Amino acid sequence: MAQAIDPILNPDWLNKGDNAWQLTAGSLVALQSIPGLVVLYAGWVKHKWAINSAFMAFYAFAMVLLCWVIWGYKMAFGYQMLPFVGYPSIAVDMGYQLQRSILPTANLIQNFPQATMVYFQFAFAAITLVITAGSFLCRMNFAAWMIFVPLWLTFSYCIGAFSIWGGGFLFQMGVIDYSGGYVIHLSSGTAGFVGAWWIGPRLESDRIDAKPSNITLMLVGAGILWTGWNGFNGGDPYAASPDAGVAVLNTNICTAMSLLCWVTMDMIFFKKPSVIGAVQGMITGLVAITPAAGVVAGWGAILLGLGSGTVPWVSMNILGRTKLFRHVDDTLEVFHTHFVGAIVGGIGTGLWATADGCAAFGISATSPGGAVAGNGKQVWLQIVGALFIIGWNIVWTSLIMCFIKYVCRVPLRMSDEKLEVGDFLIHGEEPYTFAHYNRSMLGAGMGINNGDTRRGVGDEEKGSSDGSGVIMGTDPHVGKVEEIREGGPSVKRD
Repeated sequence: MAQAIDPILNPDWLNKGDNAWQLTAGSLVALQSIPGLVVLYAGWVKHKWAINSAFMAFYAFAMVLLCWVIWGYKMAFGYQMLPFVGYPSIAVDMGYQLQRSILPTANLIQNFPQATMVYFQFAFAAITLVITAGSFLCRMNFAAWMIFVPLWLTFSYCIGAFSIWGGGFLFQMGVIDYSGGYVIHLSSGTAGFVGAWWIGPRLESDRIDAKPSNITLMLVGAGILWTGWNGFNGGDPYAASPDAGVAVLNTNICTAMSLLCWVTMDMIFFKKPSVIGAVQGMITGLVAITPAAGVVAGWGAILLGLGSGTVPWVSMNILGRTKLFRHVDDTLEVFHTHFVGAIVGGIGTGLWATADGCAAFGISATSPGGAVAGNGKQVWLQIVGALFIIGWNIVWTSLIMCFIKYVCRVPLRMSDEKLEVGDFLIHGEEPYTFAHYNRSMLGAGMGINNGDTRRGVGDEEKGSSDGSGVIMGTDPHVGKVEEIREGGPSVKRD
């Protein structure tokens, strides 16, 4: 006798393969933020900023999730309230989470539960704020960051997501953004650059001497980021479909091409292959393929990689030396990697999106392909979409920064005293647990007086009985601990 199918345990609409892949893809995207960008940031910045930089990313991940399930998800993917945003509402009701996933305004239905979609889209929202943080590192007041995250998620990210993905006006126009070239990267690149202007620069000494604390750790984070992008782009067909496989393959083709082009440019102009440059080239490749991943052919991915490995390189290494870019302190060059990379990818999508790729992605009704498919109008639609995202983020990032500074009365930038010391004075913690290093920082953290932030080591804090200990981050050949304690020759500090 056949048993009746339980509509809750095993609903007839559920495709277990799609659900399993979507949860896996969402988890891969989450891993890009924690630990991917957490360790990438910790290794990229000076050692005195490793904890603060990693914690900004860690905090954003947690805060975004709470805001997302209480009001953000339905603003981005719910029923339309305005042409660019949905009605804010909760997404934590059990009945809602168990039902079949649907994007009502976009009129899209998936073969997995609503809870799976909520989590998958959360991971994208979270990484957008984490990327934005890259422009603010090493000087933004942590309290200001705590306020900025929920406000920017609400008034910026949700708007872009609904407009392009959730069924808003750009979706209806036919703008193509496969996985977030505009929604994620263009918005974070714009917000990062504008926000960096409002916050102000790092200490001049930190800008001149910005040696990464651990390049090997950077590569660990970069590897997690690259691998996680398989879920980032491969999850956006919302099914374990042929197009998901195309998206994953194209993601890796473009990224490899971009990295190799960037390294080649470094060798031609600087005569050395830079590891940090290779990471930058990897990032620009990942960014550029994102709006196009499943709609371009493999040759299109190669062309996008060529563009993303050269155009942002020129932007960073030539335009980045101009007065404007020297004035705005974009700590990790998010503007060049994400803003410029997204423009390359967005325009490239308008040029090289194929008719078959758009059909496989299910958007042929609004986007029959790009210029290569005889639809030259797609290039102009991509430009319109980019201009909206840029304009909206310039305005709302500025408004949010002004609200934090002038209404909440919370400084956007840390005091110079905190900027001199870094992690220990901000969090009371250090990234490295070597005893002599922590003791030296304790002296600095507890001994600041009238702006004097020189690191002191008391008699009880000697590295060894003869005063020959070495303070981490200093050149042992420049000065000795005894000289520092007695106010002797200064030692270059991080």
